[in-house]
Amino acid sequence: MPTPQRMINWLETHWVAPSYTGWVLLGLAVFFFAAATNTLAGWLYVMSGMMVALLAVAAVLSPRALKGALVSRQPIRPVSVGDALRMELTIENSSNQAKALLQVQDLLPSALGRTSQIPIAAIGPHASYRWIYQLPTQQRGIYRWRTVQLRTAAPLGLFWSCRSQAAKAVAVVYPTVLPLNRCPLIDQLGQEDGIQWRRDRRSENASEGLTRALRPYRWGDPTRLIHWRTSARHGELRVRELEKFTSGQGVIIGLDSASTWPAAAFEQAVIAVASLYCYAVSQGVVTQVWTAKTGLMREKSVVLTALAAVAPNQVNPHHPLPKVPLIWLSQGASCSMQLPAGSRWVQWLTPSQRTSSPPIQTTLSPQAARPYPGLLIYPESSLQMQLQADVI
Repeated sequence: MPTPQRMINWLETHWVAPSYTGWVLLGLAVFFFAAATNTLAGWLYVMSGMMVALLAVAAVLSPRALKGALVSRQPIRPVSVGDALRMELTIENSSNQAKALLQVQDLLPSALGRTSQIPIAAIGPHASYRWIYQLPTQQRGIYRWRTVQLRTAAPLGLFWSCRSQAAKAVAVVYPTVLPLNRCPLIDQLGQEDGIQWRRDRRSENASEGLTRALRPYRWGDPTRLIHWRTSARHGELRVRELEKFTSGQGVIIGLDSASTWPAAAFEQAVIAVASLYCYAVSQGVVTQVWTAKTGLMREKSVVLTALAAVAPNQVNPHHPLPKVPLIWLSQGASCSMQLPAGSRWVQWLTPSQRTSSPPIQTTLSPQAARPYPGLLIYPESSLQMQLQADVI
């Protein structure tokens, strides 16, 4: 059986619902009508009829006050956890009459907090009102909602009328990226095999190398790259574009999102993936991220968006784990899987492993000659300091 509040909400969104003043006036109208019936006093009938007429006028005018009001929303810029989302909505009055005493409610998901609302005194004919507010974030994720409500009791304040309008919103909250001054887990990649990881930025200051193409000079190009013989032949400056030599290798950071994780440990793992990825990119290393649901990703916005939405127990058979060396982030027994030679691991210890003697070790592939280096993560300790620690 519906509760009285639900019935009032249904009336408000589909027709009108009396306000407190409206209930009082309705009660007085019924009282005067009952008194007039008992006393047959004409003036009581007149009072009761005037009150009913006033209520009827208010019930008709209240929904009309919302007609012609249109709501649009600007795209929401992604932020990291702890930063505030900037919301911008425009309420436009497309009618020839002013809109007064409006209440705008942005129906947010529960994970983002309570519903935000603002009162608007008046919007002139064919005018608009911009509503900008900041929404703090505490948890990563991709949040979607689509409804904004316009509510008013104008012009007499006797009946509330509420109408919903579609204003789709997608808010992306990236995981926290820890600032790492060093990360031996990435810095030492390839050293065991005598391979130094090439950085793309090394070729920026080069003056020798294989010329890939010649192009017209652009403002800011270094003069050492000008090809003078070709420039003299064409009568304009031509600049060499050098081929960037890399080792053909890059860093792949894999997150074991197909397994079951404790909630706190998984959030730390997502933060670790984002931090390792951004650190490797800042060092000029070609870096990719792998999750069980998305497979390999390289672009920064794509990676951070996927990390904002990733959750445990996500499996996609179309995205198998790459058969190349990678940095594997997992927890518990899932760290005992077989990884390609040259891989690294980052393991979150479970409560049972913290009390047991040796932690679970990563199984070696047949080609490996010695254990993989890696990191043991203690959830209760500083994650930033542990990611900057030497591998074991």
